[in-house]
Amino acid sequence: MSLYLDHLATLLRQAEAALERTGFDALLIASGIEKYAFLDDRPYLFQPNPHFKHWLPLTNHPHSWLAVRPGRKPRVVYFQPDDYWHVPPSAPSGEWVDAVELVIVREPEAAAKALADCVTARTAVIGEGDAALPGLVPNNPEPLLNLLHWARGVKTPYELEQMRAAQRRAVPAHLAARKAFLAGASEAEIHRAYLVASGHTDRDLPYSNIIGLNEHAAVLHYQYQDDSPPPESRSFLIDAGAQVNGYASDITRTWVAPGHDEFAALVAAMEAEQLGLVDEVREGVDYRDIHLSAHRRTARVLRNAGIVKMSEAAMVEEGVTKPFFPHGIGHLLGLQVHDVGGFMASQDGGVADKPEGHRYLRLTRPLQAGMVVTIEPGLYFIPMLLRELRASPHAAQVDWHAVERLSRYGGIRIEDDVACRAAGEAPENLTRDAFAAA
Repeated sequence: MSLYLDHLATLLRQAEAALERTGFDALLIASGIEKYAFLDDRPYLFQPNPHFKHWLPLTNHPHSWLAVRPGRKPRVVYFQPDDYWHVPPSAPSGEWVDAVELVIVREPEAAAKALADCVTARTAVIGEGDAALPGLVPNNPEPLLNLLHWARGVKTPYELEQMRAAQRRAVPAHLAARKAFLAGASEAEIHRAYLVASGHTDRDLPYSNIIGLNEHAAVLHYQYQDDSPPPESRSFLIDAGAQVNGYASDITRTWVAPGHDEFAALVAAMEAEQLGLVDEVREGVDYRDIHLSAHRRTARVLRNAGIVKMSEAAMVEEGVTKPFFPHGIGHLLGLQVHDVGGFMASQDGGVADKPEGHRYLRLTRPLQAGMVVTIEPGLYFIPMLLRELRASPHAAQVDWHAVERLSRYGGIRIEDDVACRAAGEAPENLTRDAFAAA
């Protein structure tokens, strides 16, 4: 059996078990609709319902539906309008076509008739309220969603293959961006080099690229791109991904221009610690422990570089690492860049709490084989947080001259996408494997 067909069979088993457990007869999933800007006739970029693209490699297909009924083939209502203003979806093709019962409709409203026999008082409908049609009103039952979201944390072999392909699509673009940085390009020019090398446009990136030169690297989600290069390009932080069949990669690198040895040494020290954190991705490990480990490792870098004179344990205990590393160590990755289910206590729901004082961590579950997570430690020189540190009782333990020198570089983040394997096996570093192949 192909990886995709095996994936589809897995989803059918999971859905049928979830329907039985929650007392529903059928599951209907809306792909989503195009939404328009206020008082305008221009649509926003279409974002498919992740539940829909979990089953089907269809990412640009608004107004379509999927129906799942135990013991029967899934039914796909495929919206293919007659349209001369825009290019409509192409004729259905691929492995999925023979695995489903296919119904093509030309008007969005026709989906209601095509799915009428699937609708009972015990039908679960997943989608946004805007997707509602007569008889097809999303109810998004929480007990069913909990089961589906919990299961989505573990990837099938098909999903892992799509995510490896997303790495292979992103890595050459990262290398093209680095080349443009070293050639003195502006942030906007670097971004364009990334798009060309990845084959993406701004429309279909999994998230907006973060392209920050020098001090801009200190803004965690820097959202602009200067058209003009700075007088001197010292450092470059790029957080950018790609997607294949709806599955994302999420990669960050920090590069240093020649002649900036102090910051280059700091980047090398952070990379060594990042690789150590990657090796902690093991089945059964509580992801929260990896986050706390990242703070201990950050403290080691700060102490060895002479930036903070406190002991590593005292830095972590007193929260001195937080101004330098203010975000979480990572998150689940898959159909969404920040994939769902990261805070679930169990398949029945509930919340697994974040470590006290670490409110930005996005994953609090124990790791399972098949999960894909990001490992992205950072060390930044953020003016707002440094002002708070300077006003704290620990200010005298900081070498502010070193901080001033290093602040010109903004900061460091290094991010790999890592698959957890079975007990006793080392993790699979999807990102490093793709860089090695490139």
